[in-house]
Amino acid sequence: MQYMLLIYNDPSGWESMSEADRGAIYGAYGAFTEELQASGKMVGGDALQDISTATSVRVRGGETLTTDGPFAETKEVLGGYYLIDVDTLDEALEWAAKLPGSTYGTVEVRPLVTNYETMSA
Repeated sequence: MQYMLLIYNDPSGWESMSEADRGAIYGAYGAFTEELQASGKMVGGDALQDISTATSVRVRGGETLTTDGPFAETKEVLGGYYLIDVDTLDEALEWAAKLPGSTYGTVEVRPLVTNYETMSA
């Protein structure tokens, strides 16, 4: 089953870190990515550009509205993701706990809908 590991963090915390601390986190992400790839469980993953590049889209009453930035006011923002293919939710949670972002932010684990026919049933 495929799961998204959605990585949320507080951007102000990142900005207040020293270069050495940021370098250590980048190194930890590199090691995590290598381990996940070597396991054969990684389908994809990327970091996202800064939240200032986001545009939110809503359609209300047939009118398309766009807003700069994220839709919801929140301290933590989505910073990146990994798409993994594992056998169980427990295995997905184990990978999420290994993510460096889980030590200073939040990792949301969400299964993908892979059979759209079961959604409408």
